[in-house]
Amino acid sequence: MGAAKLFNRWDTTGIQVEDPGLVRYITLSPIIVPKTGARYVGTRFHRSKINIVERLINKIMVTGHKGKKHVITSGHNTGKAHQALEIVEKAFQIVEQKSKKNPVEVFVKAIENSAPREEIITIEYGGARYPKAVECAPQRRIDLVMRLFSQGAYQRAFGKKKKVYETLADEILAAYNKSNQSAAISKKMELERQADSSR
Repeated sequence: MGAAKLFNRWDTTGIQVEDPGLVRYITLSPIIVPKTGARYVGTRFHRSKINIVERLINKIMVTGHKGKKHVITSGHNTGKAHQALEIVEKAFQIVEQKSKKNPVEVFVKAIENSAPREEIITIEYGGARYPKAVECAPQRRIDLVMRLFSQGAYQRAFGKKKKVYETLADEILAAYNKSNQSAAISKKMELERQADSSR
C-alpha cells in the first residue's frame, strides 16, 4: 500500500523543495485530510511540522488584517474549517486542470517564487527614523506568502462574480508563473526594491 494522498487524490511524496532556505520549513508529510487540530500549539516553530497545505487552509480561515478594510480581508473569518478545506480543494482542482501538473507541486513552487528574501524595518537614531534592509527569516517568508495568497484571493473575489476558490487558483498559478498579476509576487518585488534602495 502506497503513501497517503492529499484529499485522497494528490501524491506529495516525490515533490522537491528547491530553495535551500525553505527546505526545513515546507512540510509535505503524507496526509489525507490536512487537519491536525492544533496538535503543535505551544511548541516553538510548531508551524514547520504542519503540512504546507494545511497551513494554507488555516490562513484561508484566518487571513489577518490588511489596513482598515477588515470586511474584505477578515470579515468572513468564521472558523469554519470545512469551508476553508473545500475552498483549497476546489482551487487545487482548478490549478490541476489549467497547469496539467500536480497542484501541490505547483503550490510549493509558487511559494518559492513569491517568498521575499528581504524586507524593511525602521530604526530610530537621534530622533529621526531610517529604513533599514534586513534578511527575512525562512519561517516568516512562508507566513508572508500565505497571508498574501489568502488576502489577494479574498480581495479579488470581494464584490465580484468570481468565487474565492477561483481567485485563489489564479493567485497560485500567477505566482507559479512569476507573473505580477499575483499579489504575493508584486509585494515581493516592492519589498525587495525598497530594501535595495535603503542600503
